[in-house]
Amino acid sequence: MDPPHPSPPELRLPNLTPLKLLGQGAMGTVFLVHDHLLDHAANFPFALKVVHKSSFVAKHHAERRARWEIQVLSRLSLPKPHPFLPDLIGSFESDEFLGWAVPYCPGGDLNVLRYRQMDRVFSPAVIRFYLAEIVCALEHLHSIDIVYRDLKPENVLIQQSGHVTLTDFDLSRKLTRKTVKDVVSLDDSGHEKLPVVAARRNFTRWIVGTAKVKKGLRKAKSARVSPVSRWKSGLITNNGERSNSFVGTEEYVSPEIIRGEGHEFAVDWWALGILTYEMLYGKTPFKGTNRKQTFRNVLVKAPELIGKRSDLTDLIERLLVKDPTKRLGYTRGACEIKEHAFFNGVKWDILTEVTRPPFLPAREETGWRENKAPGGVGIEEYFHRQRSPPSFPASPSPSSSPSTSFHLHNNGICLAEF
Repeated sequence: MDPPHPSPPELRLPNLTPLKLLGQGAMGTVFLVHDHLLDHAANFPFALKVVHKSSFVAKHHAERRARWEIQVLSRLSLPKPHPFLPDLIGSFESDEFLGWAVPYCPGGDLNVLRYRQMDRVFSPAVIRFYLAEIVCALEHLHSIDIVYRDLKPENVLIQQSGHVTLTDFDLSRKLTRKTVKDVVSLDDSGHEKLPVVAARRNFTRWIVGTAKVKKGLRKAKSARVSPVSRWKSGLITNNGERSNSFVGTEEYVSPEIIRGEGHEFAVDWWALGILTYEMLYGKTPFKGTNRKQTFRNVLVKAPELIGKRSDLTDLIERLLVKDPTKRLGYTRGACEIKEHAFFNGVKWDILTEVTRPPFLPAREETGWRENKAPGGVGIEEYFHRQRSPPSFPASPSPSSSPSTSFHLHNNGICLAEF
């Protein structure tokens, strides 16, 4: 039985002053805010997601997802925050609103960052760095019985430090993990030992390779599949609990979800394979002209691996195995992925000590302080005056077409979708 979750710290909505509109969608609005009583100079702003209860679509299910996300974030804060996952700063609820706050990530998301690169792709060394941190984040989620189910570039945010954090947990679910007894022989800690390499702080020493930064435009987000379109009762198997809900993002959804045969933690490793492919080639491997063709490609098409075979393409191929029981990560989770040859030389326990990640948020991406002005539109007033433009600066909209995600749209460079 899980320990009881303490109530998240309570925020007082009247004390929260919005500095910037970060994103807006059917399910909620995200603001960059500061507590003008505790942090008058706005030195420590945070991202606040606010949902107006009257605007809930499919109200019961939407409200349940919102409360579930608060619960997951509260769990992630215990016993201490994970370096690559958000912690819950606080929450509030009134008759009109439900809201919660997480740390602000000024570096945007991985998709924005990729579109700034030369040829809009990452080098293998940069891919290795980000994948290593994402694997650690997923490993922690799985260790507390949470399957993420929404891994995609838009949900990988860049912290001020240059390290990543995953966001948006409303599609996640708690599942019972399958056992690994009699499958492999493990050491006392439950993991096979990794080769030890010397600790290094500099990214270019941590793993050799760099990539140039070039400004560019982001693409529109992929359409997220509605999580209410195919609900079934949960299925319990000998290998652990499986979920039968139909959730995800079109281009990232796994074959077992499309088939409706039940899924578990291996869906996150499939999504990791799609993410890796997109980081390397600048596109997802199974996108069709419409949703039906995309799903058909996911079920029957092999990923096209262009160029000379390498450890990286081998990793992609092993993550994108259609049969989840044969997919890399199915049997021993993140341990199998960490042991892949692509990660040879990675010192997993010093990832947070890398003080020079591939990219750091540029100075202009934290320029909201210059626009801070007292007496702007408050959060409650903003919702009451939705037909009028807010008096605080909003994030610039990308020139690409708007997102069709089921929940929140990200706008501009400063993103905080969760």
